[in-house]
Amino acid sequence: MDRHDGFREFVLVRQQALMRTAYLLTGDAHLAEDLLQSVLAKVVGKWGKLARDGNPEAYIRKSLVNQYTSWRRRPRRELPSAEVPQGGVSHDDATLDRIVLRQALARLAPKQRAVIVLRFWEDMTEAQAAEVLGCSIGNVKSQTHRALAHLLSDPEIEEVIR
Repeated sequence: MDRHDGFREFVLVRQQALMRTAYLLTGDAHLAEDLLQSVLAKVVGKWGKLARDGNPEAYIRKSLVNQYTSWRRRPRRELPSAEVPQGGVSHDDATLDRIVLRQALARLAPKQRAVIVLRFWEDMTEAQAAEVLGCSIGNVKSQTHRALAHLLSDPEIEEVIR
């Protein structure tokens, strides 16, 4: 039996959900692909143990958050713009709302963004998010509170939520 047995099947089945998490963390499709690829490249070597131990998806999600946080600590060469690109953008309300929400998420600290993504997009409980993030439930609660307070202090976000 190969130590990578089941890895390919797992990735084929769970790739979209993992990619969604990576995208919500990074806010960029290309960075999300890079993030997921780098995590899967590290995980493949541990696949046999992860598959035997039970919940490889939880380990991979935690790895996504950790890798994303690690990337955010490094100096960035590209600077995000607060302005919406002018060319090729649909201006319907739903699209503009998504852009505003994505920009607001980008302004959060990495751990706060991770908490918001896990709790509200991935629909995890506080305990599940704490396990993925490797912190206490109280930390998840306080990070969620701070992140939501930061998001709701932005008038554009308040308008989107209403």
